Amino acid sequence: MSRRLSVIYTLFLAIFCAAAVSAQTPVRPDPQTEKAEAVIAKAVAKLGGQAYLNAQNSVGEGNLSLLQEGRIGAYMTFIDVIVFPDRERTDFDERGSKTVQVNTGDTGWIYEEHLERFGEQTESQIEGFKRAIRTHFDTLLRGGWKGEAELSYVGRRPSTLGKRNDVLKLEFEDGFVVEYEFDDEGLPMKTVYTTAGPDDTVLTEENRYGRYITSGGILYPSVVDRYTNDVHIFRATYESMEFNKRIPDEIFVKPDDPKKLRKKLKL
Repeated sequence: MSRRLSVIYTLFLAIFCAAAVSAQTPVRPDPQTEKAEAVIAKAVAKLGGQAYLNAQNSVGEGNLSLLQEGRIGAYMTFIDVIVFPDRERTDFDERGSKTVQVNTGDTGWIYEEHLERFGEQTESQIEGFKRAIRTHFDTLLRGGWKGEAELSYVGRRPSTLGKRNDVLKLEFEDGFVVEYEFDDEGLPMKTVYTTAGPDDTVLTEENRYGRYITSGGILYPSVVDRYTNDVHIFRATYESMEFNKRIPDEIFVKPDDPKKLRKKLKL
């Protein structure tokens, strides 16, 4: 038998055997996966359906309060521009001093006026950006995890006032795990994950979402709270949010002169 015919015969045999096995043992959907997909579908519908899924970008403005022992340690305003799936620019203004953070995929740069620092982001900062993408409910609901993580339904977890949330889990190929909680209406309530702390400690991080508001047919959380080991770290409050604006590519490009970044970002 020639090499070419041998390959064809082997291929035919493999297909025939696979078909025979498939006919004998039909593959049934995993009930837990079906539950998880149902929760995702419900959440997408609640947040705006196709309007939510078709959003190409968002521009949010608001304020950020950094907390220390329950009190405001620092307060700043911000403009946050996101182009899905992996471009983001955030401009912070603390009493006239600007900080600009820009990320595009695996790259990023930063300008910190008060430190007179302007340059490429560190590896740790870029990893933090990637982690922020993974842990946001947008990644789960928009399917950005597919091919990189495994989805499962964890169950029902106690929430507030006797209520319970549906909990979904993504386990990424590198071992990173994120849990996402949704209330009975389908609203994202919380994401939970762990990070490495000092001296080999493990930190439990929670992003909690609240006060949902509609803009352009899309429901979004106007309050985001971060907790580390149950300690309130910061609160971001959005005063406005717009979707599908015209976003010029040049705002993500590192300028030759950092002085250009001192002006308020205008789109």
